Amino acid sequence: MSIPGSLTRFIIFILLLAGSSATMAKPEHTLKFATLAPSGSTWMNILDAWGKTVLDQSGGRLAIKFYPGGVQGDEPDVIKKIRFNQLQGGAFSGYGIGRIYSPPRVMELPFLFRDVDEIDYIRNHFNEEFQQGFREHGYELLGWMEIGFVHMFSTRETSTLEEMRHRRVWLWQGDPMGQAFFDASGISPIPLSIVDVYTSLSTGLIDTVYCTPLAAIALQWFTKTQYVSSISLTNAMGALIVSRRFMDSLPADLQEILRTTGYQTGEELITATRRDNETSLEELRKRGLVFIEPGDDMSETALQKIRNTAATDLVKSDYIPADVFERTLELLEQYRNSPPATDPKQ
Repeated sequence: MSIPGSLTRFIIFILLLAGSSATMAKPEHTLKFATLAPSGSTWMNILDAWGKTVLDQSGGRLAIKFYPGGVQGDEPDVIKKIRFNQLQGGAFSGYGIGRIYSPPRVMELPFLFRDVDEIDYIRNHFNEEFQQGFREHGYELLGWMEIGFVHMFSTRETSTLEEMRHRRVWLWQGDPMGQAFFDASGISPIPLSIVDVYTSLSTGLIDTVYCTPLAAIALQWFTKTQYVSSISLTNAMGALIVSRRFMDSLPADLQEILRTTGYQTGEELITATRRDNETSLEELRKRGLVFIEPGDDMSETALQKIRNTAATDLVKSDYIPADVFERTLELLEQYRNSPPATDPKQ
């Protein structure tokens, strides 16, 4: 028996509608994820691609809803919202990580690393240990990321520590690592939330900030500064983190998707950030920013003394465990004497 053409078209329409409804069905699980990364930045573009991958691989069952550009507040605000389950995760810098589980910030001690190979070596060595540490503190480390090598940006030419002590230097409010560095350097900083930095540079409340070349462009801080230190202070790290409560609420297959794609996204972020920091350095030069060489009181010996003094204070407070710091120095010494062919695993 033949089916009338009008009925055939109606059946096809219903089938297409059903398929469309299935595609548009609300995900079973939604990860609300905050970041300071501005929309359109390298970081945010990679995170958006991660969200699409997770949605695709989960068959639409797991979605990531991103809140970019600090719309959920500074990192302490995001952590508080995660604890109240208003958010479930975020892309954190070392500052935020330190409020969750501080030992990984050994990788942000000032004047510690010479190049990215040393960074990778130390991170890979501690990876499993740090993953377990996050779990014990109620979080899941999905992947590492990197902000990059940090420079000082200033409205005034500054080449010595003595000159820096007379500047109005920003400190990310509540950051023990930054405070330890400035204390060791004899600098009295002005503590502010990161979301207040641009305005404070504009008003003159501060005249000096620290960040990576890529971040200076992404956050537009470079438009308020003219001078950049040629040497880096530290390597700023970061991580993709979700609450363990959220992770445990997912079926095993979705947990695996989130872990696998999170790790891959972290690796992509590290690669892209390193590349874009290099191009950002060139862009800053093209924009006319002046790179300042260090003065006589910033010799390698003097900088190592600052590092060790800062580390002593952080170890004393157990912000950085003594054994983690000691193992890091030992590993670096071994690496520099005989770089291994492969990275160590804990």
